[in-house]
Amino acid sequence: MVVRIRLARFGCRNRPFYRLMAADSRSPRDGKHLEVLGYYNPLPGKDGGKRMGLKFDRVKYWLSVGAQPSDPVERILFRAGILPPPPMLAMERKGGPRDRRPIDPMTGRPLDLECVTIVDDPDTPEGGDGVPDEEAA
Repeated sequence: MVVRIRLARFGCRNRPFYRLMAADSRSPRDGKHLEVLGYYNPLPGKDGGKRMGLKFDRVKYWLSVGAQPSDPVERILFRAGILPPPPMLAMERKGGPRDRRPIDPMTGRPLDLECVTIVDDPDTPEGGDGVPDEEAA
């Protein structure tokens, strides 16, 4: 039995509300589940943010025994700080060739590698500040 951590939809039409479930991969989306692990409300609250609640210890347990998170759950767990950022690739247009630039997981935009400073660069001088020493002639 392959266990998946996925979202089960609740709520009315145009007002979705999701529960994070540990379920058998063969069961339907809103069907039988093994355990409820939390909730996710994508509609903005009074403070303007999305609400979510997780049982961190149970989520870590299911991940440790081999449960596979779905793609939306993987993004939710990344924002909660449980998982590392998922691999993302930029697409120019749907069905088009993929852009191989890395994506910032928080904004979803491609990273500009020219403006990124590398901390462990072997070419930096021993001072470690990253600024080349100016020598007087």
